Amino acid sequence: MRILFISDAWHPQINGVVRTLSTTGRELEKMGHTVGFIGPDQFRTMPLPGYNEIKIAIRPGPRLERLIAEFQPQAIHIATEGPLGWAARGICRRRGYAFTTSYHTSFPEYLAERGPFPLSLTYAILRKFHRASAAVMVATPTVARNLTERGFANLKRWTRGVDTELFRPRPKDFIDAPRPISLYVGRVAVEKNIEAFLSLDIPGTKFVVGGGPMLETLRRRYPAVRFVGPHHGEELASYFAAADVFVFPSRTDTFGLVMLEALACGVPVAAYPVTGPVDVIGDSDAGILNEDLRSAVMQALEIKPERCRDFALGYSWQAAALQFLNNVQPCA
Repeated sequence: MRILFISDAWHPQINGVVRTLSTTGRELEKMGHTVGFIGPDQFRTMPLPGYNEIKIAIRPGPRLERLIAEFQPQAIHIATEGPLGWAARGICRRRGYAFTTSYHTSFPEYLAERGPFPLSLTYAILRKFHRASAAVMVATPTVARNLTERGFANLKRWTRGVDTELFRPRPKDFIDAPRPISLYVGRVAVEKNIEAFLSLDIPGTKFVVGGGPMLETLRRRYPAVRFVGPHHGEELASYFAAADVFVFPSRTDTFGLVMLEALACGVPVAAYPVTGPVDVIGDSDAGILNEDLRSAVMQALEIKPERCRDFALGYSWQAAALQFLNNVQPCA
């Protein structure tokens, strides 16, 4: 099958959406499918307001239509609700193509964190976007339940995996700092609720791996925290493995792939009992979920690394790709 992904989130961005799409694509190719990607890098772009490091396509319609026609897809998956996503949706509807979509990001909650954007309005816009989709793929049962309550339909599960060869236990001496090491990996932005982690009164040293619009502000506000910028590949895995606890302060993420990456490195997770952590960690003994994040961190430090690694080994990208494949629909 010729499968085309269209996404406003794509390289050189470093985030869970990009990792999910690119890894799923590789797994599908291993199964013998032909996979194509269309992202903002193929268009004229402008910075996303408030996130200068993220580029979005400007008026992508005509070129996007040509790129779709050139690829000759047998299945189309629209991954995001940005300019490329809306343009692709319009092209598919105009040409009578069936397509699938996915819900990766809680945009209504993110926007509500940044300004006076009513949840009812933003959810209405997203319902309109996804209503024409043959299947709306979501990562967890909690997200599916929340969207069902908001009036979304045609919801299908598409879970996530983790590269357990890259993300594996390694020597702790990659980081030379007073222990325990508490680590955050992700975008440094208000919607990630990162200050809930930075402000914790906990022993040892806090590390932040990632970039974002609040990086310089928070670096000045929390001088004791080690902000090391964005990393990927072996360096990212080395930071994960060198930590003693991974702290996930977000209350709005729909999954949180970084939690699996930490666990695969033998590092326990401390998080709030909200969507994402509830589905990934649940009542397992690989992490601690608590509304008192400090208490969660201190308890997580007692968890054995072997338990975390064993838990992560249960997540396979191959199984996630097969689930995706079962959800896609032929264009015509």
